[in-house]
Amino acid sequence: MRLLLGLLIPVLLFCVAVPTFLTILEAATRVHFVDITDTAGVRFKHVSAPEKKYIVESMSGGVALFDYDNDGCLDIYFTNALTVETASDPKSSRSALYHNNCDGTFTDVTDHAGVGYAGWAMGVLAADFDGDGWEDLYVTCLGHNHLYHNNGNGTFTDITDKAGVDDPRWSTGAALGDFDNDGAPDLFVANYVDFKLSDLPKFGKGKFCEYRGVPVQCGPRGLPGAGDSLFRNNGDGTFTNVTQKAGVGDPDGRYGLGVVWTDVDGDGWQDLYVANDSGPNFLYHNKHNGTFEEIGYLAGTAVGEDGSEQGSMGVAVGDYLHTGRLAFFVSNFVDEYDTLYRHDKPLFFTDVSFSSGIAKVRGPWVGWGTAFFDYDNDGWPDLMVVNGHVYPQVDNIDVGSKYAQRILLFHNNGDGTFTEVAAQTGEALMVPRVSRGAAFGDLFNNGHIDVVINNLDGKPTVLRNDGGDHNDWITIKMVGMGKNPDALGARVKVVSGDLVQWDEVRSGGSYLSSSDLRLHFGLARRTRVDLIEVHWPDGKVETVKDVPANNFLTVQYGKGLVKITPPEGRS
Repeated sequence: MRLLLGLLIPVLLFCVAVPTFLTILEAATRVHFVDITDTAGVRFKHVSAPEKKYIVESMSGGVALFDYDNDGCLDIYFTNALTVETASDPKSSRSALYHNNCDGTFTDVTDHAGVGYAGWAMGVLAADFDGDGWEDLYVTCLGHNHLYHNNGNGTFTDITDKAGVDDPRWSTGAALGDFDNDGAPDLFVANYVDFKLSDLPKFGKGKFCEYRGVPVQCGPRGLPGAGDSLFRNNGDGTFTNVTQKAGVGDPDGRYGLGVVWTDVDGDGWQDLYVANDSGPNFLYHNKHNGTFEEIGYLAGTAVGEDGSEQGSMGVAVGDYLHTGRLAFFVSNFVDEYDTLYRHDKPLFFTDVSFSSGIAKVRGPWVGWGTAFFDYDNDGWPDLMVVNGHVYPQVDNIDVGSKYAQRILLFHNNGDGTFTEVAAQTGEALMVPRVSRGAAFGDLFNNGHIDVVINNLDGKPTVLRNDGGDHNDWITIKMVGMGKNPDALGARVKVVSGDLVQWDEVRSGGSYLSSSDLRLHFGLARRTRVDLIEVHWPDGKVETVKDVPANNFLTVQYGKGLVKITPPEGRS
């Protein structure tokens, strides 16, 4: 008996100790997000009227992550806004371009680049509009929009009029996608409210100008919508407005915000999703003849599961279930729930917000920028939503919601459900802010996806993703041909052992923002990628086989894998 006990006690102690050790190990390797805004040298300040008496003063704040100088490091562009009082002086607020020094710091290069004074700027789209290999900027505004052509020498030239892509209304989200498969990506611009500075709605006057009995800004309900625009790329540096012919003009005047191009049904043609505030969302299915059919209600992506219209702002697209079918996620207004539309079969979606666990945190949040991204590299795309109310007046009343709000981070459990885990990833995500746009990308080329957020009334937030080094990953830069070097519309399958993931190179998404176009795939503990299958926009399929994990790959049309680059700090 004594001998038996002598054998059992060490075993029992080991069984008790192992979970404790594993818990400690997990805590030591858990991902943390760290606010490095100040130490990175980002000094930008967003400007807005403190009382937000007019809706136009609550909606700005786009951000873009893009490599404007082709040095391999993501740079940052922030949009800034005017106020009703300063609207006559377009230089009273300044948007900003920050160059990534590739050493963890950034330098303000706005004045040299010539992209500081776009006017009343809302959102930003970073993409190569003319196929010259340099990323351009399209800035949406209240008033005239701006297409800044990248000159390839650190400067930009405003070519809006020459290119024919101006929209003088109140523009918000924008995205680039080749809807007619001619090899040249086209531009869609969403517009919000028909808002005139010469005819301002009276603050707090009317049924659509109060919240819980308190006077607030008017709209968007009660204000006329503005309609949307589609510009076809002529392939020569100019565009033609084909909105009405294509059937995407929004004749009912919905309040468009977040937009994204994506091939919903995998037929090789780009479709379009538009998140509309206080109205049904649009899903435009491409009919292959230059026109679209709006199928939001038929597809199940227009409203919530109870049929109610929601105040939709941001939109994310991702294959969170590993089915090869891309789901939609939409961030919404307070007292609603953020909506997850599961893609069950081609052109048919189901609202699974409650069964997935997303809707469990409904209530005080007003959601904006968002994305599916694998923050811990475990092979399952997670979700982040940045939040902030539109009415500063809520801080003076007891309605269960505050003006500044924290970030929500949903961890993908791998079984169709999510768990909100922001508090477990460091205090940076728990700080209340009035956030709007958010862009996602690997700022430091280390295999971890970082987040940059544009906040109203102050400085932005640069969140560095620390930790998670125990998991492997692969990042793929796609290089297309002709007028589409960004390879917009390319679909990619990555196979590593039993793990099969799909993604696509897409433009738009989040809220008024532009994220890294490189495709990032977490691999958990898998150290090699068995197969990369690329479905190019023209239908050509190419494969890359047997590559080591934890590298940046460049895959070029017709040439396959042309470059393997290790992450920073590794050789």
